[in-house]
Amino acid sequence: MFRRRPRLKLLSERLILRLPDMADHAEWVMLRENSTEFLERWEPVRASEQTSRRSFRNRVYWAERSLEQDRAVPLFLTLRATGTLLGGITLDNIRRGPSQAATVGYWIGAQHARHGYMREALQSVVRYAFSDLGLSRIEAATLPENAPSRGLLESTGFKYEGVAQSYLQIAGRWRTHVLYANLRSDRRGRVEGASAGAHAPSAPPASGFPRLSG
Repeated sequence: MFRRRPRLKLLSERLILRLPDMADHAEWVMLRENSTEFLERWEPVRASEQTSRRSFRNRVYWAERSLEQDRAVPLFLTLRATGTLLGGITLDNIRRGPSQAATVGYWIGAQHARHGYMREALQSVVRYAFSDLGLSRIEAATLPENAPSRGLLESTGFKYEGVAQSYLQIAGRWRTHVLYANLRSDRRGRVEGASAGAHAPSAPPASGFPRLSG
């Protein structure tokens, strides 16, 4: 029997990060559909029924159970001022024991990109992961040509660690990704191979909740 946690909310200057809710379905579908061209080259191919109400209900259930079971922290980004849905960020694949690590992925709607929202969200999630969850390492992966995502990671304390060949299927093809990590105690300087940029989605965490990729 899992003890139900209070509904999680992370607050930043402009954002509320919270679990998805069924009331978000219509706005989420509209945001995803309006951002198709912006997101599809960075993401796995999605099933045609992924935007259905039933599919979204499964996502909401998965988010709640994953948080309760300490397996993932799937959050939507909303504006504090208006409640507008901007995108999503997921801390996934949480490993305890000697690892104390997780993977982060994120996506944002096309009209909300390049306003610094995802940087604000990622900083909040990293802070929560280290301070509240007690994690030691947060990993991320992105396509080599995704300069905005690489720039976002590098601007929030992630360091380049290497390359993973044929890491994920993106837009129907197996694609090599570059790997990054943010450590709670990190004395590394700038790592050779790092790049710059400013923001599209990162590679998705393993679970497949809306965080969608690049």
